[in-house]
Parts: sequence; structure tokens; C-alpha cells
Amino acid sequence: MLQNVDVGRRRLDAYRRCAGDAVVDELHRLAAPLDGVRVLHVNATSYGGGVAEILRSEVPLLRDLGVVADWKTITAEQGFFEVTKALHNGLQGDPRGLTDEQWQVYDAASEQVAAQLEESYDIVIVHDPQPLALPHRHGRGGAKWVWRCHIDSSQPNPHVWDRLRPLLSVYDAAVFTLGAFVPPGIPVNRVEIIPPAIDPLSPKNMPIDEAFAAGVLDWIGVDTARPLLVQVSRFDPWKDPLGVIDAYRTVKRQVPGVQLALVGSMALDDPEGWRVYRQITSAAADDPDISLFTNLTGVGNIEVNAFQRHADVVIQKSLREGFGLVVSEATWKGTPVVAGRAGGIPLQLPDGVGGLLVDTPDECADAVLGLLADPGKARRFAAAGRELVRERFLLPRLIGDELRLITSLLGHTLAAPRALAAAGTAGEARDPVCGMRVDGAGVHRTEYRGQEFRFCSASCARQFAADPDLFWRAVARAARGASATA
Repeated sequence: MLQNVDVGRRRLDAYRRCAGDAVVDELHRLAAPLDGVRVLHVNATSYGGGVAEILRSEVPLLRDLGVVADWKTITAEQGFFEVTKALHNGLQGDPRGLTDEQWQVYDAASEQVAAQLEESYDIVIVHDPQPLALPHRHGRGGAKWVWRCHIDSSQPNPHVWDRLRPLLSVYDAAVFTLGAFVPPGIPVNRVEIIPPAIDPLSPKNMPIDEAFAAGVLDWIGVDTARPLLVQVSRFDPWKDPLGVIDAYRTVKRQVPGVQLALVGSMALDDPEGWRVYRQITSAAADDPDISLFTNLTGVGNIEVNAFQRHADVVIQKSLREGFGLVVSEATWKGTPVVAGRAGGIPLQLPDGVGGLLVDTPDECADAVLGLLADPGKARRFAAAGRELVRERFLLPRLIGDELRLITSLLGHTLAAPRALAAAGTAGEARDPVCGMRVDGAGVHRTEYRGQEFRFCSASCARQFAADPDLFWRAVARAARGASATA
């Protein structure tokens, strides 16, 4: 039920060219107090999702820094993943909830998984709802436990949340990708905000030249001489693939030669993907210029790299989103993005940097048509987006944030970052929207409930102003966490 994932060896020094010597040297400095510390990451699958991609890159680099890091995944009957997909959707507000029988399946599988965790660790980081019950069933032992929630749980289904919330009471900290994602009444004193990141050296993101990218796409049947729109995501209703098809058809009336590629990863823990895949196949059946590609038909990370690099526009029209790292993947490759105003996407596309935000299929079509008509504007958007990714959303920054969190949880003296654009931890001044440290001059400021808030950008300040109560949960828990660590 708990499977070790073999990640091989990697060297942090390989990142000096893309991240800089100062950043790599700082990671070695931050890791020095953690030499020999045992850290376990637990999630649901080793392939097919953003969490798996991050852990595949992060765990071997933690080992290179002297941390004894392991990664384990859950293996279970397919019925368990049907249940956990319903949990995932319930945390994102799906009103359907779970039946009593489904809760019994979840409880029984959680008990079996917990019984197989035999090793001892200093820190255990549990990702998303699938293994959430692990410390409740296993016992805390001598470890500090962290729940890392990668989805938008700001407005969960009340019945689902009422069942899951007691399981969190044994955790030492909870980490969310945005301040707005903290659910109501979370029973964890310490809440942190740490955005995810992409690995610029992974096969999906490593540099490849245009000729190679075009050759890959030619081989799998894409006409590289015609305009290409691409959405890369799981086949999930929250990603709105049918809305993308509607937008594409509007674009095609003005640009008849345009093509649409929907590139999806079928993951072990996402049985709903096949149902959505069949819906897309039916919707696209009458148009040979709409193509579907998956990892099960040989489209892997290199092919995704080629798609994102060669596309004229990448679309990510999410209705709900955790973070949507495909946005950073595309802009890192110099491709503009049109994306839904959901989750962490606005952090990656602030004020036109990297691309454009939309709310409807018609807005999506208009934005795509504008970028196709003005390639110079598209290139300027993408170039600015690449620099934002370099500063905020590359893997070394994420590793630095997690090293600082682990250091704080273990009671060691917390070193302030120098070269990294780091997230703030408990007791540090941080942006309540994105979690970034904001001490220093030049930040945006506002007051709410008699408290001053600082923001790293005008975009974050506007998001806060639109619904400050949504971010207040994270602020209040951060204050309690600071008191607990003082």
C-alpha cells in the first residue's frame, strides 16, 4: 500500500546556469543545519500530475543537500481513487459529496496505508487529501507533520470538509499555494503559503531548439506550418476542455487554418479523466483539426515541451485551479498564454505579463485572436513572463522555501534569505495573497481590520482588495503560528 519511489541521483550545481551561483550557494547555506534530517513525502501517484513532477525533481536535490529524503506513494484498489477523486472535487466545492460506503472505503484504505509506514522520520509532508488520514491512523510518533494542499479548498463542500477537518488536528502545519485557499475553521495553528515551481532542467522544460520541437510534432501528426493552439492539462472538467473547444471554433471562423491540440496526462489517481476524455472525443468528432494526445499513446514530457515551445498560443482555461504550473512552463519557453482567472494563474500572469486572463470562451477567443494578429505583442508578453518565472517560479526557490519551513518546524534558528525570492514563514512579513516575503521598500500597502498589509505587486494588492475576508483566514492562522514558534 505504500510504495517507495526511486528517483536516482541529481546535482544541485547543475542549476547554477539557470538560477545563478548566488541562489545555489544560498541553498547549501540553508540546508547546512538539516544535514542528516529524515524527511518523507507521501502522495497518491508517481506520475501523471504536478505533485509527482515536483517530487521527482525535488527529492533527489534534497538528498544532494544532505537531507535524507524519501518519497512514497499510495497503492490501492481503483475504488479508493474513485473516492479520493470525489474528495478532491469536494474540497474544491463540488456539491455531490461522498456516500457512507465511499467513506468506509477511504477509512479502510487509510488504515491499511498507515499500518505499512514503519520507518521513523523527523518531518512527514503529506500531499493533498488522498493520504490525509495517515498521522491520525498511524500516530504522530516523533515526527512533525505537514499537510501540503495543492488545490483550491477555499469553499469546500461542507459535508466533505466536516469529515476531513478533524483529521487535520494532529498536524503541525498546513501549506497552501495561495492565501485564499485556506478552508474555513482549519484546526491547524500554523498555516504557510508556498507557491509551487517548475524544474527548468526536467525533460518537460529543458532547452530544445525549434527545429527539434517541430520535428517531434511532425512525427506525431501535427502540421507545424499552420497556427497551433495548445492546452496541456489533465482531462478534468475544472480545466474546461469543452470551453476551450468553443473558443477554438470562434477563432477558426477568422483563422481557418488554426489547429487545436489538447494534451492530457492520464494519472492513476484520476479515474474521472477517462469520462472527460470521452466527452472531448465526442465534442471534437466532426473536426479533424482538433487532436487529443495522452501519455498513454506515447506523448510524454519531451512531446509536451515541443508542444508548449512551438505553439502560437498556449491556453489554460481553468474554472478552478490549484496553481496551474503549465502557465509558467509555457512562458518559460517564450510562448504567450491565455488563461482562466482562477487559482494561482493570476500570480503568473500579473498585469499582462506572460499573457492574458479571461473568464469566458468568447473572451478566450478574442484574446487568442489578438495575440495571433500581433506576434510582436505576443513575444513581449512571453519575454516578460519568462523573467517572472526566473525570479519566482523555478525549483530552487521552492526548495529554499521548504528548507526554511523544515528548519523552523525543528526549532533551529531560521536564516533570512539573501539571493532567493522567498516565501515568508511564521513571524515574517509576507504578502497575504502569494506568501512572498515583503520586508523592504517599494512594496504596496493597505489596511484592513486595523492591520497593515504589504504586497509584492499591484496585482496581489488588487486580489486582496477584491475579497479581503478570503485571505484573512491565512493571516489569522499565520499570527497563531508565529506565537507558537516564538
